Parts: sequence; structure tokens; C-alpha cells
Amino acid sequence: MKRLIIPIMTILICFNAYSQRDGKMQERIKTQKVAFITDRLDLSPEEAQKFWPIYNDFENKTNKIRQNDLREVRKAMHRGNLSESEAQQILDQYMNVEDKLHEAKKQLVKDLGKVIPPQKIIQLKATENAFNKKLMSMLQQRREKMQEMRKNRKN
Repeated sequence: MKRLIIPIMTILICFNAYSQRDGKMQERIKTQKVAFITDRLDLSPEEAQKFWPIYNDFENKTNKIRQNDLREVRKAMHRGNLSESEAQQILDQYMNVEDKLHEAKKQLVKDLGKVIPPQKIIQLKATENAFNKKLMSMLQQRREKMQEMRKNRKN
């Protein structure tokens, strides 16, 4: 039954993708990610119940850091013609952001260590990478399909 979760969710998500607006894409991706990670880590229902609040808190924390702190650094980096002191200030800000992200990852590992075995924590990073690769592939296919549709309309 557990092995059927991914295909069923993928079919449902793909079906819903055509009926929902793009604003819902984040939610569909999140749903797929939950199913993918749960399946790949082979989380028991008890583990999943404890794992997901910790993981979601981590995701929310790192997203806020990226959206707020890292956005400021990126804006500053693209200004061009920076003085040495301005460049140093941007580098300091960037390293501060990296430190925050690193601390969040350390806290995630510490918190997850209380609810799942170390092997699954290690497997989590590989699973996240595999999901991101799959997601990028799907987005690339979608982009190519859209380009092909535009090309066909012009002809």
C-alpha cells in the first residue's frame, strides 16, 4: 500500500494541475515532496507524525532567511561599482546568512535525531536532492512543452 502512495498522488496532482491556477503550484509541489520523502525514507506513521512538524519548521525558517536576508544580499551584489567597504559589508552579510542557514541545518539534525534513526537523517539529504532533480526535470519538460505549443500556434 505504501508503494502506491507516490503514483496515486502524482496522478492526482497532475490531474489537478490542469484545473488549478499557477498560484497553487507551490502547494502541489509540497504535496509531492511530502509523499516522495515519506516513501523514500520509509517513514512509519509514527515517525512521519513526529518528522513532518520538525521538517516543516525547518523549511519555514530557511525560506524566511532566503526570502528576507538573502534577498537583501543579492540586491546589494547587483548594484555594481561597490567600494571596498561596501563589498566587505555585503560579504559579511552573506556570511551571516550562510551561518543562519547552517545553524538551522544543525538544529534540524539535532531535532530529527530524537524522532528518526541517524541512517534516515543521512538519507534525507540524498532524498531532497533526488526530489529537486526530479522537480527540475519536470519543470524543464513543462517549459519545453509550452515552447512547442507556442511554436505550433505561430505556424
